[in-house]
Amino acid sequence: MRQIFLDTETTGLSPESGDRVIEIGCVEMVNRRLTGHNLHLYLNPERKNSEDAVRIHGLTDEFLADKPVFAAVAAEFMAYIAGADVVIHNAAFDVGFLNAELRRVGAPPFAQQVASVTDSLLMAREMFPGKANSLDALCKRLEVDNSNRALHGALLDAGLLAEVYIRLTRGQKTLVIDAAEESSERGAHLEIAAIDFAAFHLPVLEPSADEQAAHEAVLKELDKSSGGKTLWRNLVA
Repeated sequence: MRQIFLDTETTGLSPESGDRVIEIGCVEMVNRRLTGHNLHLYLNPERKNSEDAVRIHGLTDEFLADKPVFAAVAAEFMAYIAGADVVIHNAAFDVGFLNAELRRVGAPPFAQQVASVTDSLLMAREMFPGKANSLDALCKRLEVDNSNRALHGALLDAGLLAEVYIRLTRGQKTLVIDAAEESSERGAHLEIAAIDFAAFHLPVLEPSADEQAAHEAVLKELDKSSGGKTLWRNLVA
């Protein structure tokens, strides 16, 4: 199974208002193993960044001025994502921006070019209801090292998302469960040999006088606290 973990950085928050994608980061995983075949693109948005956005990602207008426009890399991007299962944190945001870019070059919507889109934010909310489920919060909760994340970066965040996703979706790997699963796969029942406990001699240790007195004191205290409703006194009687 080929999965792509994708993240974008943008000039602002609204593609409907003309904000554009300025960075795309994609990390590839095949059969739950990172391949190193990643895609990282900086883009000239053909408009100015908002100041709030620059504070988040640090990508200035000057830095992006000589980068290619989306139309120049659209074919490369579409070839890379084609047919993949794509995982995005807060997918509606990134897909909305990518669809706007694809419309500008006359290409089909993002969802039509990939096998599926999984929103890891929705997954996290189901697993951790009522808790913070940002990428940073999940990294902390799932012990993923994000100490290098001083600023948001699409490729860095896509890599962190891949690690978070593995931890979100990993199953129990104890020997007991593995054995049961293997038996189930073979259509067989797991058989456990019967044990004859009569063959074991279990010694009975008698309490000392002090231990017996301490035990009796505890029982009397419980009897007093319950208003004489302790069942063992009635059973003994």
